[in-house]
Amino acid sequence: MRNVFKGTIHGKLIELDELSDLPDGQQVSVVVQPTGSLNLPPGEGLRRSAGAWADGTEADLDQYLEWTRQQRKRPGREISP
Repeated sequence: MRNVFKGTIHGKLIELDELSDLPDGQQVSVVVQPTGSLNLPPGEGLRRSAGAWADGTEADLDQYLEWTRQQRKRPGREISP
């Protein structure tokens, strides 16, 4: 039996838009898939996807990239077969 229900998340609870025919207390598996859009302002989705870099400056990114370049120049461990 597989039903698709729409609902709204409220913390740890999901409020369904319509009743199901399952008994109260029935355990179920849930796959959460957002519907619609959040109507984010232009650029906000990209900012959110930047994670820790979202609030960083260009200088922070330059410093990180330079550190990465220096790490790549260091000799690595030998890999034995």
